[in-house]
Amino acid sequence: MSRIGKKPINLPKGVEVKIEDDTVTVKGPRGELIQQLPADISLNISDDEILVTRPSDAKKHRAYHGLSRALVANMVEGVTNGFEKKLELVGVGYRAQMQGSKLMLTVGYSHPILIDAPEGIVFEVPAVTKITVRGIDKQLVGNTAAHIRAIRKPEPYKGKGIKYENEIIRRKAGKSGIK
Repeated sequence: MSRIGKKPINLPKGVEVKIEDDTVTVKGPRGELIQQLPADISLNISDDEILVTRPSDAKKHRAYHGLSRALVANMVEGVTNGFEKKLELVGVGYRAQMQGSKLMLTVGYSHPILIDAPEGIVFEVPAVTKITVRGIDKQLVGNTAAHIRAIRKPEPYKGKGIKYENEIIRRKAGKSGIK
């Protein structure tokens, strides 16, 4: 039995779950999320918890069991609390600022980079060198943060670039001059 899949998902007050065919819809105070689940996996909803069950111990069913439970749990967490990723800009002259709903990055290129916020994502710039990506969809928040980081990945010699808040950059020794 999957250790993750057999855990029940607690439903907080104000969260509503609907199942139609293979589609799960979760509504909460922050919004609504819809997810397609594998056809063989079933959800049993009681008053305050959801249990994910599988029909057999086949390899495919075992693989989808924990995945389905994690997806539904992330949907419930997203509509109640939301998710966020924090990024830092490291480098002389590197800065971020909001321009309406767009994020403008100055990261050493000849021109500033404008990034539109996808539907359901909000950018915040609490400081010139810090960016916060917020949203209710965990996958979309992570993908958007990874897209921003990919604009100027941290390099190993000086550590310049865009990095996650708690990311540690492994540094390399530079060239040593011959004397």
